[in-house]
Amino acid sequence: MTQYLRTRVTAVGPDVPDLLEGGVLILFADGAPPELAEVSVMHAVEGEPSTGAPAPGVPIRIGSVEARLTGIGELAWAKVRDIGHVVINFNGAAAPERPGELTASPVDGEMLARALQPGATIAIGD
Repeated sequence: MTQYLRTRVTAVGPDVPDLLEGGVLILFADGAPPELAEVSVMHAVEGEPSTGAPAPGVPIRIGSVEARLTGIGELAWAKVRDIGHVVINFNGAAAPERPGELTASPVDGEMLARALQPGATIAIGD
């Protein structure tokens, strides 16, 4: 299988746990404006994201938490590649509500919050 993205968490905004309760994770590459950093997990990409987008069924690992992608918004992968930004909604939906969103199988929000620590790895694909 292909590794589509590998990145390392650098900071977790103070409002991230509240969003995780609703199953939403926002990633922004380091350097995002402060108002976006408050609700985002800041990260530094290791290497380059793949040119091709992942497909539903591909694993996503955040620290020790694993889910499977269930949907890919039409603009989501371009945003990952261009600016290191994506919204991941852990609702299991096959069709994301927004074009810049990835959807994934549900996970425990508290476990995800514990896994999202500076230095943790986020990987899409193997």
